Amino acid sequence: MVIEWLKVRVPISLRETYIQKDAEIWTTALSKYPGYVGKEIWFNPNDDTELIMVIYWQTKEAWKSIPAEVLRESDRQFTEAMGQAFPFVEEGEYHVRKFGNH
Repeated sequence: MVIEWLKVRVPISLRETYIQKDAEIWTTALSKYPGYVGKEIWFNPNDDTELIMVIYWQTKEAWKSIPAEVLRESDRQFTEAMGQAFPFVEEGEYHVRKFGNH
């Protein structure tokens, strides 16, 4: 499993709208592709403006196979719906290593 990890800063007054629009636009678009497993949004209890999005993919190939046009169009729709862009503060990729129950 591969994790796509994204950090974004969103004013607290827009946080719920951001999460709703993200689900409507981004999650809907990504979930149509094979290899998409799921998504979580983490809140930083020490910084109300910080959101971490954790997207789970079966493989890196599945994640990277989403057409660039789909990504551009989803980004356009999201920016339009929010009335502004929210650039990522940090981006990362992680691979999951599972251990047996011993």
